[in-house]
Amino acid sequence: MKRERALPRWMRSRAARRAAGADAAARAREDLLLAAAAAGLPLAPAAHPDGYGCSCERIGCPTPARHPLSPAWQTQAGTDSGRVLRWLRAEPEANFVTATGRVHDVLDVPLEAGHAALERLAAAGVEVGPVALIEQDRRMLFFTATRGTPEDEDEWWPCELDCHPETMAEHPGLRWHCRGSYVLVPPARLPGPIGAGSAAPAVTWLRGPEHPLPDPLSLLGTLTDACAAHAEEHLDDHPAGAWPVR
Repeated sequence: MKRERALPRWMRSRAARRAAGADAAARAREDLLLAAAAAGLPLAPAAHPDGYGCSCERIGCPTPARHPLSPAWQTQAGTDSGRVLRWLRAEPEANFVTATGRVHDVLDVPLEAGHAALERLAAAGVEVGPVALIEQDRRMLFFTATRGTPEDEDEWWPCELDCHPETMAEHPGLRWHCRGSYVLVPPARLPGPIGAGSAAPAVTWLRGPEHPLPDPLSLLGTLTDACAAHAEEHLDDHPAGAWPVR
């Protein structure tokens, strides 16, 4: 009888612990997103995982949980903390993207190349800004200051064709997200084994948004070299005709 009476109390205690943990996770997520907005990253709400699919319910969504909720995301994106909180209240499970090419750009590289570049940059004493990890996609995102609109447009490109998430398989090396593009901002969840059915984020900060944004050109050479070395290693592992389908 004692065991029967204790069981409901144990169950209530477990439920209370779970609720407290969920509340703490929600507050931590809110704090991270507000910190990103305070650092000047323009945010807009994005889709989130629905099991192994996407909350947008589009059949065959090419970028599940990786795309903005609204086609007007470029107009929506902003840094107002009150607006971010209202979005969170309205869509508590939503991921968020940050629009690039306004305040910041993002140099997007394979994860292994990113780690190699970080070691070289640290050894050379080069300042690195915020860095995010997308473990599931094996990518690393280096946040930099934007180049703006240089006078010589021949030295600029909008990245419209080669920097969106759905082009990852076609462009596995370095991609420069600038005007007209976006990236997921931590914390974010993705469908699949990492993120699906779990509160654990699949997109996280390695270096947070409190770090100053560096000039992209101060990182570009090292990142390019690391990506080239990474590509050569994979070509050795996968000879012509044997490259795996991603």
